[in-house]
Amino acid sequence: MNTRPKTPLLDTVDTPDDLRKLKKEQLRQLSDELREEMIDAVGTTGGHLGSGLGVVELTTAIHYVFDTPTDKLVWDVGHQCYPHKILTGRRDRIRTLRQGGGLSGFTKRAESEYDPFGAAHSSTSISAALGFAMANKMQNRPGRGIAVIGDGAMSAGMAYEAMNNAEQAGNRLVVILNDNDMSIAPPVGGLSAYLARMVSSSEYLGLRSMASKIARKMGRRVWGGLEKAEEYARGMVTGGTMFEELGFYYVGPIDGHNLDHLIPVLENVRDSEQGPVLIHVVTTKGKGYAPAENSADKYHGVAKFDVVTGEQKKSSGGPPAYQNVFGETLAKLADTDPRICAITAAMPSGTGVDKFAKAHPDKAFDVGIAEQHGVTFAAGLAAEGMRPFAAIYSTFLQRAYDQVVHDVAIQNLPVRFAIDRAGLVGADGCTHAGSFDITYLATLPNMVVMAAADEAELAHMTYTAAEYDDGPIAFRYPRGSGTGVEIPEKLEKLEIGKGRIVREGSKVAILSLGARLEEAKKAADQLEAKGLSTTVADLRFAKPLDTALIEKLMRSHEVVVTVEEGAIGGLGAHVLTYASDNGLTDAGLKVRTMRLPDVFQDQDDPAKQYDEAGLNAPHIVDTVLNALRHNSAGVEEARA
Repeated sequence: MNTRPKTPLLDTVDTPDDLRKLKKEQLRQLSDELREEMIDAVGTTGGHLGSGLGVVELTTAIHYVFDTPTDKLVWDVGHQCYPHKILTGRRDRIRTLRQGGGLSGFTKRAESEYDPFGAAHSSTSISAALGFAMANKMQNRPGRGIAVIGDGAMSAGMAYEAMNNAEQAGNRLVVILNDNDMSIAPPVGGLSAYLARMVSSSEYLGLRSMASKIARKMGRRVWGGLEKAEEYARGMVTGGTMFEELGFYYVGPIDGHNLDHLIPVLENVRDSEQGPVLIHVVTTKGKGYAPAENSADKYHGVAKFDVVTGEQKKSSGGPPAYQNVFGETLAKLADTDPRICAITAAMPSGTGVDKFAKAHPDKAFDVGIAEQHGVTFAAGLAAEGMRPFAAIYSTFLQRAYDQVVHDVAIQNLPVRFAIDRAGLVGADGCTHAGSFDITYLATLPNMVVMAAADEAELAHMTYTAAEYDDGPIAFRYPRGSGTGVEIPEKLEKLEIGKGRIVREGSKVAILSLGARLEEAKKAADQLEAKGLSTTVADLRFAKPLDTALIEKLMRSHEVVVTVEEGAIGGLGAHVLTYASDNGLTDAGLKVRTMRLPDVFQDQDDPAKQYDEAGLNAPHIVDTVLNALRHNSAGVEEARA
């Protein structure tokens, strides 16, 4: 039985061209149907809900007023783009969101001409939209750049770098500040809507232009003074002085859910020669769906859920999530070590820092979407004797790489990097995969790089990092739940650069780093069944390498295989370099490195992603058999 919502008006709209054929008075109904369709779709797939619900009317109005895709619409981060996808020819696939072979959960250039710029990391939209605007201006082609950026994304310095460079774009650039947290918005209502329409109107802007021309004839000083006076007068009323100082003509704040307020302002801006323009729109995250509106996180990211009740499908329990193991372990360590503190960049629950913050609120710092600042802040704390933990997703730590190199590693400051979401991450796809941290960290002098094979190892590594004061140290761990091993009450301080033997053999040695250890053990079982005695080592450290263990295994085994959840240039490269430098391969030793493929992998179930990457037990077995030129390589065992 089909229980999907009835959407008679939305059914007539496949692209924005269809949308623009509607009458303005029909847009309220269309928005309501669009919201229902999105709720139903995300209830089926899971994904980002609250942010998309907050921009339903705004999405409708932008596509109605502007000439997309000639006008390039860039959504910051992109997690609010589900209504946009429905209106731009992808409604028939909207229930494949974040699934293998389906639609991305973010904007993606390869998906649609209406996605001119891919995103998933924040605060890039203004820079990209400025690029589109200037490219069209220089080539004398039609087309604006329109950036929609949230107030959270405005906490990153990159947004202001772009705004500071935007003046040349003139009316080709429109920035829409989607303020859904009421963090910078003065009250909105009829008066503010009237003022927004007034200051964006052709009459006001015409008078302003005429006054400016007259003032210019009075001399530069008089003209400059009058221009500033008008700017500040408007700023005092509307609250946009900061943006005016950055060179933008500020309009707002306006109610982002009131189409009668929103559309006239967008039309005025579209038709104006004034620019660049910043339109300040106030919205409610989760708007129109009571469970989301009443939730603390406004249903930012959800699992599949019951649309009627809002109840999300819970996991069946099981081992704790890795980030919670980290946060709870760090909180316990801080009970007896007043030097421990934690920094996160707008991801307190995602990194487990919320657990730490609950126990030690004065020593937890959420710096916003500002990874660069967060790393250098941690460096300053470390320089003054604190023991800071910078808990940042692998994919987001990339944004602070210069700070890791310049402010931490060169100065050999003991910043502890807790790197969450290491390896492949499933539904979020390539934009959030932690593929590169081993490579970009292990190449740095002074850096120690660890990888946890399970939740017990993560607890030990958290303690080890806390006690390590000789320089920077990083430990990586995957997304999701642990393996179910018991976390010991008494934690072990690991010897830096020392691995461990998990099982002993004599012919094949599998050197595992991180969470592929379980697959390595399965592979060893299968190799043993073929008569190939197999050693499994958990190296624990990508840097410094346990060279004594590696050399011992290379001299006593015929085949050595390294396995890691990282890109080329990581553990395997370091092991091969060591083996080559020390002549360990000169006598015919067979060394193979297994790592993530040199591609950006799209979203899928994590197990399928690792299968595609060739990093599961059967792939390890085949790698060994191929190295030995074994006749069963690549051949599935015949079933009895």
